[in-house]
Amino acid sequence: MNDDDTPDRLQAFELDFTDHETRRGAEVLAALGEDWDPVAVLHEEEAAYRLLYSGLDEEQEAVYRTLVAAGVLPPRAEPGEDDGAASD
Repeated sequence: MNDDDTPDRLQAFELDFTDHETRRGAEVLAALGEDWDPVAVLHEEEAAYRLLYSGLDEEQEAVYRTLVAAGVLPPRAEPGEDDGAASD
């Protein structure tokens, strides 16, 4: 059954967001400011991660190890291991 107003086949529909994404990326970088240092931010995140999982009691440590083994959390660097963190 085909009405005269109904197309026989699907029509391709494409959108190009290249210009929009380029402008959006530029706006994000402008909002971050000139003094934004992505390497320093990464080091701060790593320090926060180490602090978050430091001082766990035995039960919490067991849960942490289970989550690492399941791939839910990344393993943390052992003390003395070079994890790329900046030393201030």
